[in-house]
Amino acid sequence: MVQIEQLAARTPAVSVDELLKGFYPSARFGQVSFASYRPDPNQPSQAAAIKGLEGFAGGVGAGDGDGLFKKFFTKKVATRAGIYLDGGFGVGKTHLLASLWHAAPGPKAFGTFVEYTNLVGALSFRKTVEALSHYKLVCIDEFELDDPGDTVLMSRLMRELADAGVKLAATSNTLPGSLGDGRFAAVDFAREIQVLADQFDVIRIDGEDFRHRGLPAAPAPLKNSQLAAQMKAEFNGKTVAEDEFSSLIGHLAGVHPSRYRQLIDGIDGVVWRNVETITEQAVALRFVVLADRLYDKDVPILASGVPFDKLFTDEMMHGGYTKKYFRAVSRLTALAREGQNHEPS
Repeated sequence: MVQIEQLAARTPAVSVDELLKGFYPSARFGQVSFASYRPDPNQPSQAAAIKGLEGFAGGVGAGDGDGLFKKFFTKKVATRAGIYLDGGFGVGKTHLLASLWHAAPGPKAFGTFVEYTNLVGALSFRKTVEALSHYKLVCIDEFELDDPGDTVLMSRLMRELADAGVKLAATSNTLPGSLGDGRFAAVDFAREIQVLADQFDVIRIDGEDFRHRGLPAAPAPLKNSQLAAQMKAEFNGKTVAEDEFSSLIGHLAGVHPSRYRQLIDGIDGVVWRNVETITEQAVALRFVVLADRLYDKDVPILASGVPFDKLFTDEMMHGGYTKKYFRAVSRLTALAREGQNHEPS
């Protein structure tokens, strides 16, 4: 038997404490460590990154409990508050960032860039600063600025957390001084971007994208007539969220993205009927967040309709949010392979 629910019928109510408790590495990175990272011997920057992060981890919380004497009578070492892992897709940046989080003392937070901006939207900027200022380490995965509002927001947030003594760590495939390039008039926000860049020391990680190393093509979508039998075969004894795609899309507009993690709590698989190309940018960006949360929790997908490489329009795939949409398609495709072909995502 399969227990069937609908995401479109869920409206999670989440407290501030529950939101903050969700800022930890997903199960996919729940047990990783620096020792479990396997650096490519042909890419010396990968081994160097481990050493740099191990040293950084040793400095997290190092100033706690030093007392007033040390605060006023010892020379302060000029160091930046953060460390920034720059590299292409799939070279292990998230693995290393999660390893840093596991190695460092708490309290600490780990979330994607979008989760932090959504947290501000849910709590307000001042309450977010107040909550995170008590942390020793804040890790930001997939750092990317797509619009001027995010630029100003994250510039202020990083500056205030650094001033409060919080250590910062981030990953991205764009150097901090180049964030926003090609997405908006970045030159008009050069000051904010420079403030962000000034918070971090950069560690470059070279390597080949593991997701491009001979992975099979995405499976063809199922027919509607196949979904029920496939769902019973794949998810027997489990809880599945089965939704008409258009209904799910409409429902997401009424659920704050900061609650998408709770939206899929207890779900072992999803089944979407009649997937269609998303044509509105705001709708597409919300769906990217859902794709990230599904991938975090390794939730397999069965779907009919258009294939996931047609989920977003060509204009979207080649516009200012290319990296977001590329990541979403890659992750949804991996989850579809897992659901249909039992291939690990």
